[in-house]
Amino acid sequence: MNKTLFLIVGLVFGLQVSAQRFGIVDSEMILNKIPEYGQAQQQLNQLSTNWQGEVEALYSELDALKQAYNAEKVLLTEEMQKEKLKEIADKEKEAKELQRKYFGPEGDVFKKRQELIRPIQDQIYSAVQDVARRRKLDVVFDKSSALITLYNNGKSDISDEVLEKMGYN
Repeated sequence: MNKTLFLIVGLVFGLQVSAQRFGIVDSEMILNKIPEYGQAQQQLNQLSTNWQGEVEALYSELDALKQAYNAEKVLLTEEMQKEKLKEIADKEKEAKELQRKYFGPEGDVFKKRQELIRPIQDQIYSAVQDVARRRKLDVVFDKSSALITLYNNGKSDISDEVLEKMGYN
């Protein structure tokens, strides 16, 4: 009985899958052909480099404070040692907060990426939807993501149509 049920379920799902129409998009290729995306990436890289420099400068100051403290420690009174340790702790906190502000999960890099890249992604998504509707596709996969494509005959790749729909040839 279990084998018969398994066979029936397999046939039903097999027929449903074969009735669906699939499309494949290479979003990485599409993004690389959009000049605005390259410009946004350059802007993000420049900001990241500048902000990373600021963070590294604070960490360098922190290292200098630690080295100075270690060198002077034996000459300092207990009160002075506490002051220096507090100064070191404050500098470390400042460096970590700046790093989190720029590079944290909700940091400035994330926000700037959303501001610059999101409109381009939305434009791609809209074009994919339009092409998929026109070609009457049920599902569209992105081969640039975690999708593993074992075979693609090329007919299902709609990337060029998406670029054309967006006005890029």
